[in-house]
Amino acid sequence: MAANRASTVDWPAQFKRLQESSQNAHLKNFYQAGVVEPQTPINDVPMVALDFETTGLNSERDEIVSIGLIPFDTQRIYCRQAKHWIVNPARSLTDNSVVIHQITHSDIDQAPDLKSILDAVLDALAGKIVVVHYRAIEREFLTKALLRRIKEGIQFPVIDTMAIEQSVLEQRRGLLGKLLHQPLGSVRLPDCRQRYNLPVYQLHHAMIDALATAELLQAQLAHHYPPAVTVGELWC
Repeated sequence: MAANRASTVDWPAQFKRLQESSQNAHLKNFYQAGVVEPQTPINDVPMVALDFETTGLNSERDEIVSIGLIPFDTQRIYCRQAKHWIVNPARSLTDNSVVIHQITHSDIDQAPDLKSILDAVLDALAGKIVVVHYRAIEREFLTKALLRRIKEGIQFPVIDTMAIEQSVLEQRRGLLGKLLHQPLGSVRLPDCRQRYNLPVYQLHHAMIDALATAELLQAQLAHHYPPAVTVGELWC
């Protein structure tokens, strides 16, 4: 079983405090939907995989250009409820970012700003546990993007498939391997998926990467955790 990297935050209590203190109606509604108790078995938890494509990797100056999300649980992925948006980052795209995610200036010219679709995005996340591959992207970018638009950030727990895989690899390497500086192994999304014989998908499309993340968590749970593992042992 993978080592626990659980958050020490009391997320249900935190959501109640945030619902009372938030000045934004969209965020108040998001927090009002609440969050499951940490002792809830993961098999009983509604989840949503979330992925962003961005103009770069620095959340302080870069922006979101596309959002993909898909609801799922440990047994099923609800593809018909998947959502994908291209959004206008209100800044020029770099040649490097266009090469990576294939979203061009013509794609974003008529795209909405994140603020105008915020209600739809938060409705899709509300009441579910967000699953990402590398929490520093999705959680940080969304927080910074909202601070720039509505002067208020957002907080929510996430299950991070990259952190889970890193923990698995650290256990396999063991203390001796660590002392000998043996390489840990890649935790990139396609490399993680390959270890579980999951299919190869196109990279850097937010909707496809969200699906890939959902499938990866299902595989990680099946291989490394007992059915009774709680969400509080997984989120951060």
